[in-house]
Amino acid sequence: MRKIAFEPIANEKSRILILGTMPSEESLRKQERYGHKSNQFWKIIFTLFDKPLPDGYAEKNALLEENNIAIWDVLESCEGTGSLDSSIKNEKPNDFKKFFRKYPQIRHIFFTSKKAEEFYRKYVGFDESRIYITLPSPSPANARMTLAQKIEKWQIFIDTVKATKVTD
Repeated sequence: MRKIAFEPIANEKSRILILGTMPSEESLRKQERYGHKSNQFWKIIFTLFDKPLPDGYAEKNALLEENNIAIWDVLESCEGTGSLDSSIKNEKPNDFKKFFRKYPQIRHIFFTSKKAEEFYRKYVGFDESRIYITLPSPSPANARMTLAQKIEKWQIFIDTVKATKVTD
């Protein structure tokens, strides 16, 4: 069965793009990015912003949008059993040419896994007009790092957010 990813969340103020590989089966079921209860993405993000983690998905996305952060996935669709990146097959990338035409102001791209970076490199390629950084995966499959270690490695993300903040 083919899995279809979410549409991007972005706007004209977005300066930073967070890219995952493909939503997990639980995320797709719940219709929420990083929706698996064991995924640490939202815990990391809200800890970095020094804010309490809300229950609501809309509030989570609002924090990203308020801070000029877009979020999407490298893949538009794929096949595979389970949610591990290693099980992905017959993948189709998202249309980044169209995306960057619409949001040319995005200059920093953060990958939430090495696999997301690999797929992006394979299908899109890196260009000199953007800065690319690969962060440790917030997935429960990345158990070799503690939450505190992941937060420490993600510090470059929050530093970039603060440096690129756009005000009204």
